[in-house]
Amino acid sequence: MASIGQIVNPTSGSDALSRARQRAALVPDCLVEAKRIANTVIAGWHGRRKRGIGENFWQFRPYAEGESLSRIDWRRSARDDHTYVREREWEAAHTIWLWCDMSPSMMYKSSYGSVSKESRALVIMLALAEILARSGERIGCPGIMEPASARNAAERLASALMHTPLTGGLPETAMIRGWSDLVLIGDFLDDAPAIMERLGPLARRGLRGHVVEISDPAEEIFPYSGRTEFTDPEGGAKLISGRAEHIREAYRNAYLARRDSLGQSLRHLGWTFASHRTDHLASEALVAVHMYLSGMPAKATHGGQL
Repeated sequence: MASIGQIVNPTSGSDALSRARQRAALVPDCLVEAKRIANTVIAGWHGRRKRGIGENFWQFRPYAEGESLSRIDWRRSARDDHTYVREREWEAAHTIWLWCDMSPSMMYKSSYGSVSKESRALVIMLALAEILARSGERIGCPGIMEPASARNAAERLASALMHTPLTGGLPETAMIRGWSDLVLIGDFLDDAPAIMERLGPLARRGLRGHVVEISDPAEEIFPYSGRTEFTDPEGGAKLISGRAEHIREAYRNAYLARRDSLGQSLRHLGWTFASHRTDHLASEALVAVHMYLSGMPAKATHGGQL
């Protein structure tokens, strides 16, 4: 039977150093793809616009009794019998933290997926950075890049990723203050209770969270049959199944139950959750997070997945 999936093995040196070099080589291509997606899918960040303190014109609205006369736009009011107030657009920058998992399990790619989970997560994160930077938001990455408002935020984040030592698991969040948004992108294969133990305190601190689960199609459909050896990419443990097809249903039930449990727990906190497979377009996940950050409900596809 032909191999269904593989994890790229380090070529030389220590595992950490080799993986760091592989990621450094991967990031430039991911940045190019991220910019392409950002340019073709989303033209601006219109859902995040609102009235407030700023220089740009927002809208005219009818004058309300008791308001200061200095707010009246007399030129617009002279056009008809109504009195209008000119409102400006809110321009205060918001802080949004972006993070994607760099654990060994993210390097997996089966013959059913178009790219590795790591590659897809990087593209989505960098595309978000590109779009958010255009609207003047402050972009940061926990433990990698301090929040900054800059048009080249995606390039700065890509450069920081290329020169940062590899770490696994969820990020350190002590530096994140309340009233920020946190976007987490990874495969989240740990047990849901263990993940929620880390994320629960963040929600209670006032952070708005958005979790995007990245999966390879083979992880969900379990296409294996016959004698199959499974290897844990994190710890190296091996499991040999004489008839892999016999455990397919039990595996799928457990896999989907873990996803449902995590999604329900996150939504209970007021966070959002979306699952995305690497055989689907990266733009689908990007649009979903765009809608969440804009405060609009995202449309689910493919049976509730993205």
